[in-house]
Amino acid sequence: MNDCRHVLMTADTVGGVWTYSLELACALSGKGTYVSLATMGAPVTGDQRRSAECIPGLNLYESAWRLEWMDQPWQDVDAAGDWLLALADRVRPDLIHLNGYAHGALRWNVPLLIVAHSCVFSWWNAVLGSDPPSVWQEYRRRVESGLRGADAVVAISQAMADSLSLNYGYAGASVIYNARSADDYLSGTKEPFVLTIGRAWDDAKNVRILDSASESLSWPLYVAGETQHPDGGTAVFKNSRPLGGLLPEHLKQWLSKASIYALPARYEPFGLSILEAALSGCALVLGDIPSLRELWDGAAVFVDPLNADEIRRAIEQLITAPAARSMLARKARERASAYNPNRMLSGYLATYKSLLQRRAGALEAPAVCAS
Repeated sequence: MNDCRHVLMTADTVGGVWTYSLELACALSGKGTYVSLATMGAPVTGDQRRSAECIPGLNLYESAWRLEWMDQPWQDVDAAGDWLLALADRVRPDLIHLNGYAHGALRWNVPLLIVAHSCVFSWWNAVLGSDPPSVWQEYRRRVESGLRGADAVVAISQAMADSLSLNYGYAGASVIYNARSADDYLSGTKEPFVLTIGRAWDDAKNVRILDSASESLSWPLYVAGETQHPDGGTAVFKNSRPLGGLLPEHLKQWLSKASIYALPARYEPFGLSILEAALSGCALVLGDIPSLRELWDGAAVFVDPLNADEIRRAIEQLITAPAARSMLARKARERASAYNPNRMLSGYLATYKSLLQRRAGALEAPAVCAS
């Protein structure tokens, strides 16, 4: 029996959390749980709205409040908190599922789950090699307060769980891996090109170094993803061929044709695009970082994210060795089968059930009077 019939879930519209939220909402709907999805970060696009409308039992509640990882967002974060509390009073969910941290400090009247997808401090350390400057101490305070307010915390990888302990002193996170449905991805006739996907302006994705490494490759490198930073500025590349932000159906077509998927990331707590590439039959070239080793060790070629020559050599070796490339692609697809929606759904339903039972037990416990 499904103990949780209605979840109020938050999602930002400018990153992979949106994809994760729809995948989970779709899986939940198949078990009789409907989702009220509250969006922040940027207006929902027409394509995003159409994708949400395809999921039975999902109701979309839209906003464009700035997110906690953006510059000086706190007035918006506080306003978004008021909006979320009012929304919870209106839709009356059984459980709150936050895909962010700060709003965990609010006074919720139902169980609260926080899911850790990434964070500023782990990003800064991985990409820039230091803690953020003092202006980000308010962010740290808000994250710590939010984590303390949660009834449970889930991380999308053990590496992400470890970062919560290191950066915020929170050591109680469990791990539920993200997922994509294999039925949505096909391996077509492979063509001679390399593909990478991600926000091109985000140094964590390392597209600049990948662009440099592609200068003398035998095959072209295509880059799919937004180049415009939400706070201003545009990423420009010299050697790769930009595709811009693609609709999901077009992205799947590119993945089905790509022979090699390269993401020499400096920071990537999970990497949904890697999973999608593996399901599409691509050989993987990935940054040698703890999270990607955790997920793909034995099923990818790993490279030093800071070494453009090493990245180029690794890709070129796969270009010139079709048998090795095909074998690596098979290994990646086999590994990807473990990161499936049924497994993810089971993890979240068990977590939801535990939280609801814990709350019910607390409410039923007799009061103890002091003498």
